[in-house]
Amino acid sequence: MELTLTQPDDWHLHLRDGDLLQAVAPHSANHFGRAIVMPNLKPPITTTALAIAYRESILKALPADSNFTPLMTLYLTDTTSPEEIKLARRSGVVFAVKLYPAGATTNSQDGVTDLFGKCLPVLEEMVEQNMPLLVHGEVTDSTVDVFDREKVFIDTVLQPLIQRLPSLKVVMEHITTMDAVSFVESGEEGFLAATVTPQHLLLNRNALFQGGLQPHSYCLPVLKREIHRQAIVSAVTSGSKRFFLGTDSAPHERRRKECPCGCAGIYNAPVALSLYAKVFEEAGALDKLEAFTSFNGPDFYGLPRNTSKIKLMKTSWKVPESFSFSFGDIIPMFAGETLQWQPCFS
Repeated sequence: MELTLTQPDDWHLHLRDGDLLQAVAPHSANHFGRAIVMPNLKPPITTTALAIAYRESILKALPADSNFTPLMTLYLTDTTSPEEIKLARRSGVVFAVKLYPAGATTNSQDGVTDLFGKCLPVLEEMVEQNMPLLVHGEVTDSTVDVFDREKVFIDTVLQPLIQRLPSLKVVMEHITTMDAVSFVESGEEGFLAATVTPQHLLLNRNALFQGGLQPHSYCLPVLKREIHRQAIVSAVTSGSKRFFLGTDSAPHERRRKECPCGCAGIYNAPVALSLYAKVFEEAGALDKLEAFTSFNGPDFYGLPRNTSKIKLMKTSWKVPESFSFSFGDIIPMFAGETLQWQPCFS
């Protein structure tokens, strides 16, 4: 059995920089035609000039025969200017702006502290330029339970934002709750959408603790209850155009995961397409997989769909236990496990 799909894109990807970029870029380039690349480097990608330079670094890290296209983003700060949004749109290489509430996730310390008080002129310019806002949807208030931070963010930030700027295109990234599903479904199609990761489709929060503490299942937003996972699966496999593929593949060297204060992030780029196929097959919805992987994302961004094709073969294969590089190892999602769908790139 095999599936032929229009070349998928990854609408939420961390490629890092330096040695990590060199190590992981080929994996994403093998599987995806394009990717929205996250800007949370050190220092963050806050200007169009930095985004252009980062794009050049990514292109240099790709295999010589690769056609992979990085779609760049800017990191929104309290001091981002409307003029920078105009520059970004004119550049032809920046496709979105990323909102990280300060302190919400990896390298987010430079993020926004007061969205409405400090960023409203920028958001208004984004409406003018038809530039999407990509949102890490969690509050950072330490008094809010970590499992409730997505819902509270929807209620206190996203709902007011969309009411104030209904023409702003918003992507709620890596949704994790039934609350997010309901929120996205309640919005206007074409203006509110969500990316969904393999981990939030396949794992619930038990995965963090099975057989001991599992650092390679730790990501942000953190995995949630089974009832939330089921709601996300139902939404994604329903055929709705509001949801599309975004792996949130987030590599860290093994020693930065397996330590007293381990980093958040799951490295899934090598297995993502296999895992999405597993989810859709188990839901009896393989006929809806291509729209999720290949159509809904470019349609929302106003970009052409890819014209090339890939095949997914129904053949078992074992995920490597690790990927080894000169600087150390990276452990992939479902390391050492056997999967039933394998991309074919011939």
